[in-house]
Amino acid sequence: MPRGDLFPDISPFETGYLPLDNGHAMYWEQCGNPRGKPVLFLHGGPGAGAGTVHRRFFDPEFWRIIIFDQRGAGRSRPLAGLAANTTPHLVADIERLRDFLGIDRLLLFGGSWGSTLALAYAQAHPARVSGAVLRGIFLGRPAEVEWFLYGLQRVFPDAHAAFANFLPEAERHDLLEGYFNRLCDPDPAVHEPAAHAWSLYEGSCSTLLPSFEAVAAYARDRSAIGLARIEAHYFRHGLFLPPGGLLAHMHRLHGIPAEIIQGRYDMICPAQSAFELAEHWPGARLTIVPDAGHSALEPGVRLSLIAAVERCRSLT
Repeated sequence: MPRGDLFPDISPFETGYLPLDNGHAMYWEQCGNPRGKPVLFLHGGPGAGAGTVHRRFFDPEFWRIIIFDQRGAGRSRPLAGLAANTTPHLVADIERLRDFLGIDRLLLFGGSWGSTLALAYAQAHPARVSGAVLRGIFLGRPAEVEWFLYGLQRVFPDAHAAFANFLPEAERHDLLEGYFNRLCDPDPAVHEPAAHAWSLYEGSCSTLLPSFEAVAAYARDRSAIGLARIEAHYFRHGLFLPPGGLLAHMHRLHGIPAEIIQGRYDMICPAQSAFELAEHWPGARLTIVPDAGHSALEPGVRLSLIAAVERCRSLT
């Protein structure tokens, strides 16, 4: 799809690996203006990893763009590692990276699971957040996970049938457990096909209109195992969120401004969650993109995201 409305492709001016606990090492990079306002990109999944296109949502003349792959995801090591991989660990990783880079306050930019993690971090460290641009809101509630695993068949019965029928019939009553057991099998002949089936399902449902490009991106070998295994791990543990979930702690974000961008026909993360988040966040501005699904790269969504980031230039 044409992406002329994004900023030009750029290369990082600095990259590195930050040692973490339990054998994890987190990949990070900085792009844009070394003296610009800091913005932190939080990728989806959990487990999807970040890509080069994600640098292009930000004006490189103005922003100091920080991108990292969450533990177990993308270029971080070990790939798809589940040991000590929880939401509190990821929140602590962000804080460690912020301190390592000598940054006082950040604009958070995240979509899907990235919106979940942004909220979790902001609630834990509100003084370190200047604002947030969030897309395709996922609050990690049981009903949202259930929708992904089963509800999507109401709209994408063909994609869901392929997803469910990958498992033997005797295991289809519990898709999450059936997939998780295969995704954690050490034999690549077992976990790789399961990862592809899971990732193809998600990719097939992520855009308003069918997109071969989107499906192919989800199905890449490295992306697939990180996304599928870590996503299933988090789903099995209620996304490692606090009692009452994220909405119960929104008072901690009082005074923090936010832009919420939501595709009207987002089937991965339906719009109800975005509406509920906006109702709990007086400082948030909600934009509904009328002709878009879940993907950040759909034309209306990416234009709205870029406009939202531009409105955040004055935040301190």
